[in-house]
Amino acid sequence: MFRLCVLDFGGNWDNHLPLIEFSYNNSYHSSIRCAPFEAIYGRKCGSPICWTEVGDNRIIGPELIQETTDKIAQIQQRLQATCSRQKSYADKQRKPLEFQVGDRVMFKASPLKGVVRFGAKGKLAPRYVGLFEITQRIGPVAYRLRLPDELSGVHYVFHVSNLKRCLADESLVIPLEEIQVDEQLHFIEEPVEIMDREVKRLKRSRIPIVKVRWNSKRVPEFNWEREDHMKTKYPHLFEGTVPNNDA
Repeated sequence: MFRLCVLDFGGNWDNHLPLIEFSYNNSYHSSIRCAPFEAIYGRKCGSPICWTEVGDNRIIGPELIQETTDKIAQIQQRLQATCSRQKSYADKQRKPLEFQVGDRVMFKASPLKGVVRFGAKGKLAPRYVGLFEITQRIGPVAYRLRLPDELSGVHYVFHVSNLKRCLADESLVIPLEEIQVDEQLHFIEEPVEIMDREVKRLKRSRIPIVKVRWNSKRVPEFNWEREDHMKTKYPHLFEGTVPNNDA
């Protein structure tokens, strides 16, 4: 609004701010199916510009009324162009979302500054909180979630724009008490046994490697490691094994 005033009305843009406010409050909004002034007061705005109303237009000169009408028409054109441009920006990132009862989703958490609503605040606050199950669809764009007791103060109905589908496989979820983490916050997995042996043949050298099975909690995990490195770190895996003659 400031930009269109400065560009169109020059140095006396501040005198036209009431016309900007008037144009915005009396423009039709598709979301509420009427103008904001009419939605608040239940009637149309009475002014010299509304020719359906009889009143001040008999007192004010026709030249001033015509000049004001022309400026309001110009402002409305600029507002329409601004809304269309902003809508085009939003449409590029808008994706239609639809969920079914039983789906698991996360909802966007935006607590007020200084308010710890979801367990953290500041830059470390999670952007999405979840996961939660959808229990009911309320209208075309609202869903009811099953929230835990610790979130009893949060309303259980959310708009679809605040939800995000969770694609996690529950069968792969690892309980926190089963996870071992070192001082550098590295996830610790220990080797269980040596499955196979091979010799990696390079141009000028031969490197013995072993196939190791790890104690992964997610899925059975195997990979090839250098035999000398594994012997240094985990010598108990090689006790009673026959050395590789090809080495």
